Formats: sequence, C-alpha cells, structure tokens
Amino acid sequence: MKLMYRLMLTFFTIIIVLLAILSISFVQVTNNTLYHNTWNQMKNYADSLVQDSIRYDPVNKQFIGFATRSLQTNANLLTRQNVHFAMYDATQQRIYASNGFTPTITKAQWRKLKDGKIICTRETMAKISHRVADTSKPQITEVLKPYFYHGKLVAVVSIATFISTIRENMRQIILNLLVAFVIAALLTLVVSYFLARSITRRIERLRAATHEVAKGNYDVQVATTGKDEVSDLAQSFNTMTRSLNASQKEIRHQEERRRQFMADAAHEMRTPLTTINGILEGLEYDVIPEEDKKHSIQLMQNETKRLIRLVNDNLDYEKIRTNQISMERKVFDAAAVLTNLKEQLEKKATAQGDQLSLDVPSDLRVYADYDRFVQIMFNIIQNAIQFTQNGTIKISGRLEETGSRFVVADNGIGMTKDQLANIWERYYKADRSRMNTKYGESGLGLAIVHQLVHLHGGKIDVQSTQGKGTTFTIFFPDRDHAPHGGSAQQPQSKK
Repeated sequence: MKLMYRLMLTFFTIIIVLLAILSISFVQVTNNTLYHNTWNQMKNYADSLVQDSIRYDPVNKQFIGFATRSLQTNANLLTRQNVHFAMYDATQQRIYASNGFTPTITKAQWRKLKDGKIICTRETMAKISHRVADTSKPQITEVLKPYFYHGKLVAVVSIATFISTIRENMRQIILNLLVAFVIAALLTLVVSYFLARSITRRIERLRAATHEVAKGNYDVQVATTGKDEVSDLAQSFNTMTRSLNASQKEIRHQEERRRQFMADAAHEMRTPLTTINGILEGLEYDVIPEEDKKHSIQLMQNETKRLIRLVNDNLDYEKIRTNQISMERKVFDAAAVLTNLKEQLEKKATAQGDQLSLDVPSDLRVYADYDRFVQIMFNIIQNAIQFTQNGTIKISGRLEETGSRFVVADNGIGMTKDQLANIWERYYKADRSRMNTKYGESGLGLAIVHQLVHLHGGKIDVQSTQGKGTTFTIFFPDRDHAPHGGSAQQPQSKK
C-alpha cells in the first residue's frame, strides 16, 4: 500500500474512532438525560396528585385521607400522556390505581420508602389495563415517592410511563446522529486525502531529488517549508547534496592535481633516470674519461638522492593524510635546532646569493616532536631559500604565554592572492618554472608542513606580497594547551 493511502487510512481511522467514541458517549448521556427528565417530570406529577387530593382536619391538624374524585380527574389527564399511577397508604393498602396500574413494590423498596428515599426504576414490568395497552405487562419506567405528614408516612405514589416513548426519542436522536456521522466521515475522508497528499507531495519531491542525485546531479536542492520532520529531512538532504557537490568538486580538483603531479613526477623521474642510465652506459662501454668518472659518480648520487626525496615526500604525505604517523612530543631547546639548521642550509643559501639571519633567545623551549619540528622548519627555510635570490631570510622565535612562536621571513619573489590561497594544496607549485630545481620537486613540502603543524595542535599562517617577499608564522602550543595523544584531527586543505 502506498504511503499516501496508509496516511489517509491512519487519519481516517483516528478521526472515525474519535467520532465513534463521542457518538457513543453522546448517546449514553442523552439516554440518561431523557430518563432523568422523565423521572423529574413524574415526580412533579406525583406532587400535584398529592397536593390536589390530600385531606386533613384544619382544626385538629390531622391527616384524614385522599379525595378519590380529584385522583380520578388527574388520572384522566395523565392517561392522555401515557402516564399511570397508583397510591398506597402506610399499611401498603392500595388507595387508588389509574387504569388498573398495578406496580410491584418489594419489602426492600418499602424499607427505603419509609426512610424517605425516592426510588427510580429504569425498566420494570407492571400490569396495566388492556384498554390502555395492547400487552398486559409492557415495559415501563417507574418512580416511587413517599409522602409524610408530621413525620409519619401517609402515602406512597408509584407513577410510571412507557419506555417506548423514551426509546422513540432515542431512535430519532440516533438517526440524526448517524446522518451527522456519515457526513462527518465523508468530510474526514476528504480532509485525510488533502493531509496525506500534502505530506506525500513533499516526500515525492525528495524522491525525485534523490533520483537526480543517483544520476550524478548534485546541484539539486529541495524547498523546505515548515518545521516538521519532513522539513528537517529536506534540510538534511540539502546539506548532503551540498557536501556531495563540494566533495565532487574536490575530487575533480584533486584528480586534476594528481594527473598534473603524475606528469610532473614522470618528468622529474625521467630526467635523473636518463642521466643515470647514460652515465652507466658510458661506464659500461668505457667512453667516459678516467678523470671524469668521479664527477659522473657524484652526479649519479645526486640524481639518486633526488629520486629518494621525491618518493619520501609522497610517502610522508600519505602517512600524515591517513593518520598513520605517531609523534613523541617533548620539551627541547629550539634555539639549538634552528642554529643547526642555519649551518646546514648556509651553503644552499650562499649558492642563491642569500643571507640567513637567526634571532632567537639562548634557551627557547618548545613542546613538539623533535624530528617533525626539524622537518617543519627545514622545509619552510628551504622554501624561502628556493624563492629568494640575492636576498635576506630572517629566522626568529620567541616564547609566549601558551606556547612558542616562530617566524621565517624573506624578501623573495612573493606570491599572488591565487597562489597564496592554494599554497597548502598537495602537488601545488607556486612557481611552475622552478619544477626542475633540486628543492621541492614534488610540490608536497608545504602540504606536509601544514598537516604536521596541525597534528601538533598548532597554527601556521603565511602572508605574502608579490615581488616583496613572504612571511611564515608557526605557533606550537605548550604542554598544557597541546592536544593529547600522538595524532590529531586532519586539518582542512584550504584556509
């Protein structure tokens, strides 16, 4: 069964059940009300009978009896209304009975009547003259009411009417109620249809949008109206499609980078491999002069190291990206590390015509993984050397309240805004003309740096102006503010 019909059935069933409960309650209340109204009316008739027929001595103030003529007159009037009565004295002797009405009063009822209680009987059987009714014992409803004079029981009036009159009224009420019930059921069916349709229409829009997503269209969005669960589902669907669309764009972007990187890597690998293969062939056929063999071997070593760096950069990045790297953080002297790095890179800086300057306190403590800290600072300083010629590279560091901050600033070629926005992307190179240098062959150096800093719970920021230089700022939190464990959440690829 379709959801729309299930919803219609649900709404229809709930409303019909409520209507049925209300109808049954209404019938019961109405039935009780009719009986109570009938009993109250018969009590009033009984009071009128007693007041019209009672006789007492005004001098002695004693009860004498009841006037039969008055009772007969009232009996003729009440018979036309299908009301019959019988009157008994305190000794249970019948004083008068209209139309042969003969009720049955039990001993238990007499005890209650002597105590002054009024007895109302919903259904009972009593004998009435055949001149009044077709049956000798019709179903009637009866009221027994006692009357006292100066505290003594003087009479009991049994007054009754046919239940058929009440039932006829009830049948008419039930018939009207059934007509109203049928009309209400039809209206309920119509309302249920529109309610179910309003819900299923929104679900159908979601289903159609889902089919679009299944076809690969991630730009689809569903209109959200209201604040119910379907609207929440639509909002979640829209969030999902936006995420899928962003992921698809990122996948295409990364695939483009990957293809570019594979082309670059193939080119980078082909050059040293061609060089190594040419030298090996020269050595094999002894065409390289003896005095050039040492230089040829050094050249092969340099090209081999270049290939190793290319492979290691990719392996390091994948380990970091898949959270397979572990760190052993500790407190150590960063000033000593930076001094060693300055000495190691001094020769490369001189080859570029650059000057390295170091401005750090004598005991600059940092909480980090020693090897990863060296890798981060080495890559950043090396990147500054690569893109700076005949310039100055300033390395500085200082302690702060919650950690240590390091700055590497150069006055090299700088970057444009587009280059700056993509600097942390893997396989990205700000200067494509420098692909063949021996530094940063893979385009992964800064991507590795970016993720390593975030694994430390730190922050890295870069500011650059084209033609004026670039400044890298790296912050490492201290032990109290660093994340626990050896790994952290992967950082976002873009700022």
